[in-house]
Amino acid sequence: MGTRTPLAAFSSSPSSSKHWMYDVFLSFRGEDTRYNFTGHLYMALKEAGINVFIDDDELENGEDIAAELVQANLGSSISVIVFSRRYAASSWCLEELVKIMECKRTLRQMVFPIFYDVDPSDVRKQTGWFGEAFVKHEDRFLLDTDKVQRWRSALTEAATLSGWDLRSTVDG
Repeated sequence: MGTRTPLAAFSSSPSSSKHWMYDVFLSFRGEDTRYNFTGHLYMALKEAGINVFIDDDELENGEDIAAELVQANLGSSISVIVFSRRYAASSWCLEELVKIMECKRTLRQMVFPIFYDVDPSDVRKQTGWFGEAFVKHEDRFLLDTDKVQRWRSALTEAATLSGWDLRSTVDG
């Protein structure tokens, strides 16, 4: 990301005639980071005057993303993905990630990954915590290998983007 601060990246979103509902859409595994890192990030962005969408409800693990989340994602100029250790264990998070990456390609939405206590190469290659999650997904979705492959592709694509690696600041 060069020498720009994170907030500078958000304030320099692409200019276009599109009217966005939100400046930033936050994607994260609720039980991992809602009440610590993601909660603090949300408050810092709000205090900086940035219009942020964050899901306020604990979502059930499911295969389909709620229409409200899809609309918020489609209506945001930037998506920030907080990859945490159990992010890939959630089929909900993975479906949301697929939608985010589609918005990047089709709407030219900016996407910034944050690697919170995970190695970016584990996300990219689905090893470590992410590999363990995919062993379970492959068993669960044995008859829908296309779904699992879409999730793998979205993770690989997102993990190759320039973002922030916060491993050194977590747990000492």
